[in-house]
Amino acid sequence: MDTIILNDPIWELAARFALNAVAMTILMFGLYYRRYRDKELATTASMFNVFAFAVLTILSSVEFSIAAGFGLFAILALFSLRSETISKIEICYFFGSIAIAVICSVLGTGLALVGMIVGFVLIAAWLLDHPSILQSAASAKLTLDRIEPHMLADPIQMRVDLSERLGVEVMNFQVIELNYVNDLARLNVFYRT
Repeated sequence: MDTIILNDPIWELAARFALNAVAMTILMFGLYYRRYRDKELATTASMFNVFAFAVLTILSSVEFSIAAGFGLFAILALFSLRSETISKIEICYFFGSIAIAVICSVLGTGLALVGMIVGFVLIAAWLLDHPSILQSAASAKLTLDRIEPHMLADPIQMRVDLSERLGVEVMNFQVIELNYVNDLARLNVFYRT
């Protein structure tokens, strides 16, 4: 019967992948999905994490610089994220998922250090995005059936109009798109109930 050698590269890779999978699951499904209920981003970031881990594992086993690897993934991340506007918090969690894959897959660091760094990343994400740490406004994406003439010229009046229309205190809004052909406006509205 063969004994498991903990210094064997295959077992180390399996341990790194397990650590990566557990940390990514905590980040994306334990924190992000539970707070925001966005299945699409949680799934996308999780799959990207696994893909990044696989590619970085191969790149770290050959003569390839870390800078080139980061450059490659920066290009891939920008390319894949350009298709749809995503919020700042979504970008943050998405990058956190990628960071965990990079931390766990690059060989040459001890598993204890990797575990400590991943733990730090998860604790920081939990604390910094905890609902009771910083109270923020809720947000909603709206499509208006007409473009108000004062939408850009008088944001204070537009905020008052949105508050009356929605029945909440609109604190701020962001114009995402103005479509003059169809007379539609897409907005992000930040409000308090």
